[in-house]
Amino acid sequence: MTSDAEKYWYNLKTGEVEKGYESPAPDRAGPFDTAEEAARAPEVIQERSRAWQEEEAREDDWDSSRSSGD
Repeated sequence: MTSDAEKYWYNLKTGEVEKGYESPAPDRAGPFDTAEEAARAPEVIQERSRAWQEEEAREDDWDSSRSSGD
């Protein structure tokens, strides 16, 4: 098993892929197993954010239909 210090990270400030803990934790997204995966971090973050928003919208719809007596 590879430690996180040996994995790849995406630097949110610079947009660079880094190996290991080069930047402070608040500036990193990851870890990723490959540099290619880390380079896709902005896309992955956007996809996950969209999925969470859709899930919350479904939950809000379900909650509102229950409270309205449907």
